[in-house]
Amino acid sequence: MLAPAASLFDQSALTDRAERLVKAALAAGADSADAVAVRGLSQSIEVRDGAVEESESSEGDDLGLRVLVGRRQAVVSTNDMSGDGSKMLAERAVAMARVASEDKYAGLADVSQLAKSFPELDLIDRGLPSVQQLEQMARAAEAAGLSVKGISKSGGASASAGIGGMVLVTSHGFRGAYLGSSHGVSMTAIAGEGTGMERDYDYSSVRHASDLESPDKIGRTAGLRAIERLNPRKVTTRKVPVVFDPRVANSLVSHLASAVNGASIARKTSFLREKMGTKLFADGIRIVDDPHRLRGLRSHPFDGEGVAGKKLALVDDGVLMSWILDCGTARELGLTTTGHASRGVSSSPSPSASNLHLEAGTMTPAELIADIKDGFYVTDLIGSGVNMVTGDYSRGASGFWIENGQRTYAVSEVTIAGHLNDIFSSMTPANDLTFKYGINAPTVRLEGLTVAGQ
Repeated sequence: MLAPAASLFDQSALTDRAERLVKAALAAGADSADAVAVRGLSQSIEVRDGAVEESESSEGDDLGLRVLVGRRQAVVSTNDMSGDGSKMLAERAVAMARVASEDKYAGLADVSQLAKSFPELDLIDRGLPSVQQLEQMARAAEAAGLSVKGISKSGGASASAGIGGMVLVTSHGFRGAYLGSSHGVSMTAIAGEGTGMERDYDYSSVRHASDLESPDKIGRTAGLRAIERLNPRKVTTRKVPVVFDPRVANSLVSHLASAVNGASIARKTSFLREKMGTKLFADGIRIVDDPHRLRGLRSHPFDGEGVAGKKLALVDDGVLMSWILDCGTARELGLTTTGHASRGVSSSPSPSASNLHLEAGTMTPAELIADIKDGFYVTDLIGSGVNMVTGDYSRGASGFWIENGQRTYAVSEVTIAGHLNDIFSSMTPANDLTFKYGINAPTVRLEGLTVAGQ
């Protein structure tokens, strides 16, 4: 592992620049302002057929300034760190705000909501692999995939690492900064020949290199998954229990997050807009957002407005308990922010989930499918046919048919369809929850979806 230059971890210069921007905005006539600075360093290697196909490296800092003149706001951004153009940038932002449309919900977070202390979340790994080490990892993953009997080609393997973080400074006294690292490895394997080829993949993405799954395991898993998918069959249209593998079950949690996003609720574009306090899921179901999970892929000590986040149950014992809110959507809905503001350098804050997961159930995956005489086990989803206004659900899928409680032959080119209200109410989670993604779920069983085939 290489230790990047110490200056990469020192965000004091970025903080100073952000402070100058905010002061310049106030001097230019803004009533309030905040500035965000984003730092990023990344490097990645992709190999295919034993040769390096692509090598990328990037490093840079970006700054964004949001100014408010009354209830009118504007955002400007720059990646020019040479000299000090704070005065010019601030004057341009204020001029833009003065001619912007009024937004009666715009404004900084209330001082009482700001984070006063920052929890230690163990997000930063100060050692990064060299380009040569990344290449070795990618080659190892590809070789492991190709070593699986029946794998005919490589779809490519990659390894990556990086560091990213942000600084936030506001005109009402907030100062905060954090950094996080990332490490990843992936492989795509292709099995079979000609028109009978099938592909599958595996990957690992973590904060610390010590938590990364081995390249050999990633490659071999990708290969075995591709082999399993060979010789898929068609099925006739029918209504059966459907089981989602954990790598696609998290999409169901993502659909809930979209439906309870404060922006969608305020715009009245969510099928759940009238469902607060309603029992949507079975007894015992909990869906939790936790911005402070140690080493979490989406963890952060404060949100994009400086608000202190906290662990939040969106669903508790099956009942919808909360929207996902930033300050603007909270004001519009007459509520209080939940600390879920997301922010880039060129945009104003908007609500977004952090580390979200469906809590595990009590049955093993085998027990979950044991009584299914005829059903579908989904391992891959295609397309985005989910209508968040109506809740209608229809997506292309592939996986394995379930017969008498066992996964049997591969199935492809089918569509699964239903309504998210019915999907949520019939959801039964298994006990195999692991935290591998930004949004996580265990194996999940759903009842009575239509599988449309031949």
